[in-house]
Amino acid sequence: MKSISIHGVDEETEKLIKKRAKTEETSVNKVVKALLAKALGLDRDNSDSREEFMDLSGIWTEDDEKQFFEAIKDLEQIHPEDWQ
Repeated sequence: MKSISIHGVDEETEKLIKKRAKTEETSVNKVVKALLAKALGLDRDNSDSREEFMDLSGIWTEDDEKQFFEAIKDLEQIHPEDWQ
């Protein structure tokens, strides 16, 4: 992995980076890498992203759920002869 040196960082930026590193109990290097990744759109936020897809999904009613599980009921049965 390559190294990059950043020269001429102003005191306020340095202070904020160090503060974040201390708050997150991590290194300055990791904070800078995370900030760069986020600024470049490379960060992968692992938080819940269901909100992002709400327009593509619906919310099932209890009746919808019952109908679905009834429709796939036969898929839950194991047929040993299929595994020979």
